[in-house]
Amino acid sequence: MPNPKWRHSKQRKRKRRTHDSLTLPTIGTDKTTGEHHMMHRAHWSEGALFYRGRKVIEAAVAKDIEDTEA
Repeated sequence: MPNPKWRHSKQRKRKRRTHDSLTLPTIGTDKTTGEHHMMHRAHWSEGALFYRGRKVIEAAVAKDIEDTEA
């Protein structure tokens, strides 16, 4: 195993590790339903799939799609 030729300072190590922290996902509120969801993701609410405040898929259409795939 190769070893470092010179010792790295505490400052150098800490500067490298500043970007290693975890961030929380961004939570947004839907304009239409008022429900909380992850940003830039479609979410199910009241039997319909919503994205950016618009209905993308109705529940009945989603069931038809599942039935045809099975």
